[in-house]
Amino acid sequence: MEEKIHKILIVDDEDYIIEGLTVILKPEGYKIDSANDGEEALQKLRNDAYSLALIDLDIPKLDGLELLAEIKKNDLLTEVVIITGKGSINTAVEAMKNGAYDYLTKPVEPDRLKSLVPKALEHYQLLISYRNLETQLRHLTRYESLIGQSTQMRDVYRTIDAVADSTANVVITGESGTGKELVARAVHHKSDRARGPFIGLNCAAFPREILENELFGHEAGAFTGALKEKAGYFELAHGGTLFLDEVGEMPLEIQAKFLRVLEERSFRRLGGKKEISVDVRIIAATNRDLDQAMGEKTLREDLYYRLCVVEIKMPPLRDRMGDIELLALEFTKNFAEKNKKKVNGISPRCFSVLNRYSWPGNVRELKNVIERAVILCRSHIIELEDLPPRITQAKLGTQQINLPLGTTLDDCEKEIILRTLDHTENNKTQTAKILGVSLKTLHNKLNQYKFKG
Repeated sequence: MEEKIHKILIVDDEDYIIEGLTVILKPEGYKIDSANDGEEALQKLRNDAYSLALIDLDIPKLDGLELLAEIKKNDLLTEVVIITGKGSINTAVEAMKNGAYDYLTKPVEPDRLKSLVPKALEHYQLLISYRNLETQLRHLTRYESLIGQSTQMRDVYRTIDAVADSTANVVITGESGTGKELVARAVHHKSDRARGPFIGLNCAAFPREILENELFGHEAGAFTGALKEKAGYFELAHGGTLFLDEVGEMPLEIQAKFLRVLEERSFRRLGGKKEISVDVRIIAATNRDLDQAMGEKTLREDLYYRLCVVEIKMPPLRDRMGDIELLALEFTKNFAEKNKKKVNGISPRCFSVLNRYSWPGNVRELKNVIERAVILCRSHIIELEDLPPRITQAKLGTQQINLPLGTTLDDCEKEIILRTLDHTENNKTQTAKILGVSLKTLHNKLNQYKFKG
């Protein structure tokens, strides 16, 4: 892949300064452009892509601070280094507080300039990478096997990306039915352990003796009926990932042995004397409040801190209602194919009801509802009569819309528009009236959201 040649804009009203900086930087392989005042520089930054702008504080039309403010206001993606005289260093520091990467003092020392520019460009590359990731996440409807494009789900995707290639143990928290195992599989598939096994075990599904045997295995003759040796889940997951669901239900006696495996990366089978070394990444999940479990002494604190290096919180479906349409349509498609049914859509009235329901069973409940609807559906569109009575007869909840801190303005607007449309049962004229916008504006917004109704 060809290395990017960075373009640098030098902004100064003294031509000899521009010429001097150009002489220093051009041999380093950069493309150099220049501007003599703030307005000219701003126009160039709007029309072209510059990785870095070297801006003198004292320039005409727009001074350095004003130009920096315009760059940030217009979200122009360029790194800024301020050039200042020794008497204006306080102003240069103020510029850094307002978003400049660093500053240089006149006369500019060539070595300092050649040292600073690569660091500023590296910061620019990080900024570009982060912006690209944000753009990708904003338009994603699917991430591995997870579905959703709400702010909450983009936060989950971002955390998975950050933690996947690390060695950190992960705890996934959230209510039942939110998709915690799908998150665990996504972490595994995006990690360098993807070619290794992914082994899952529900800690709440077995009594203590059987759970211990499942985790650690046993040697022949370890107990009555143990006719031959058996490998446990730690061994089976060697080189890969062990997913422990409902880890908060693990008995205290087993927690002590589990903690030793985390610390020593070795264990003994039941009835065995030989230490078995394993290379396993642990991902745990729970719907319990782990702080409460530690307070009640049903979860060891030392085990919690070993496990919970990174926590990923899965939002309940009621907090990501904007994802219901995506999820419902995906489930409809999958169950139609599975059941050989020609069902390819959901009616607007049906969507309105789905969006009013509180979904205590989360995504799992929605999935079951759609499966039932596809099976019962007599046409190519799911209608109200295909939904169970608990959904269609549910009372309309509070008219208040709760949005978590950090939700973008675009997502706030989308959520308010779609929830108001749900409330009016898809009456666009009434929705526009409630929101105080024209019907044309509402239609434009719905087209932007690719709303089908």
